[in-house]
Amino acid sequence: MSFSNRLQEIREGFERPFWVANITEIFERLAYYGAFASLALYLQEKLNFSTQQTGTLTGIFGGMVWFLAIFGGAAADRLGFRRALSLAYLILAAAYFLIGSIGASWLAPVRNAIPLGLFVGCILMLPALGVALVKPSVVGTTARASRENVRSIGYSIYYTMVNIGGTAGPFIASWAHRHLGVEKVFRVSALSVFAMFFVVLLFFKEPKRQTGEPAPSMAAMLKNFFTVLANARFILFLLIFTGYWVVYWQQFISLPGYIHNYISPGADVELILITAPLAVICLTLIINYLIRKLPAFQAVILGTLVTALSWFIVSFWPTVPGAVVSILVLALGEMIQAPRYYEYISRLAPAGQQGTYMGFAFLPIGIGSLIGGWFGGRVMHQFGEVLHQPQRAWWVISGVGILTALLLWIYDRIIKPGEEKTAGSAE
Repeated sequence: MSFSNRLQEIREGFERPFWVANITEIFERLAYYGAFASLALYLQEKLNFSTQQTGTLTGIFGGMVWFLAIFGGAAADRLGFRRALSLAYLILAAAYFLIGSIGASWLAPVRNAIPLGLFVGCILMLPALGVALVKPSVVGTTARASRENVRSIGYSIYYTMVNIGGTAGPFIASWAHRHLGVEKVFRVSALSVFAMFFVVLLFFKEPKRQTGEPAPSMAAMLKNFFTVLANARFILFLLIFTGYWVVYWQQFISLPGYIHNYISPGADVELILITAPLAVICLTLIINYLIRKLPAFQAVILGTLVTALSWFIVSFWPTVPGAVVSILVLALGEMIQAPRYYEYISRLAPAGQQGTYMGFAFLPIGIGSLIGGWFGGRVMHQFGEVLHQPQRAWWVISGVGILTALLLWIYDRIIKPGEEKTAGSAE
């Protein structure tokens, strides 16, 4: 097929809801990663939490966002993607505003009435209610509003949009942090998602269901949910893959404090964290093309191994450039596995259950952040503050990733997930 014919397929292969949903995803990710890039420093340097508390709270923020997506996917199937997205953006606007207001005088009565850690932990869970609806809705729209012959590139476009927002978020967070104060970063995030509420209302049209079936009843939604839970092979794969995200999230959980405490106290961490999403924007489609003949599951294993090895770089080269190169290699692993991961799971989903399956696809991301926050805080405290050998913390973190890649390889050899048949799934 000629290049011009392929471009024609792409132009005709995506309906308008695909583009609207993915454009709003840019701003949702801008808000999320802007907040995430500043969160560890906000907790440790503004609110005076310890290294371990900061790790745990940062992990809660990331973990609950993704964990609740398994329920958000089922809810999106029931509500419809248009209603789910509009509701989500309203929730997110309020949640980010509250995070930025933790130290405000008008919250003092509540803040003084309960332990600060519990208070902050509860507020950090609020964005999860919105993102849990956004992610499966956007990925589900990508599945419904793209033709089969361009669906693979549709997921690459989706992931590129995610990383455009992921690049813009830390950049804007850096500016807001330096010129307005770190708490204002979260107000900027609130404005970004509030604008998307109006974009969805004005421009997003509910994509047609692939088989023309009506929205599932509550009973059908619960049945879908428990059907996925009963798929032991699928759930085992998700649990193993959690190890990837334990390693990946350390760029937001452990790296900011590591840079300020052991490399350069004045380093602009938010700008450093732009490295990964910027690399993904520039290289995702190229990487996707280069590995197009590699089976999806093998791509997931390879990406996991590359990401695992990335943290050895900053361990042996503890400088700001070393941190940047580590994040760059981390991003390479992400580019190899992520689009193929979503493609693999989307093809397992029976008709009418895309939202539910895609919701479960985010489960490893959530568990990985919850575990990674606790794990990263403990490891960095032990090797940095107790043993005074902070570089060795990255050896342990990389070891988790290497073990995950090995378990995925064993799983592939024994269970053969690529040959598993799910009723109603695409070949």
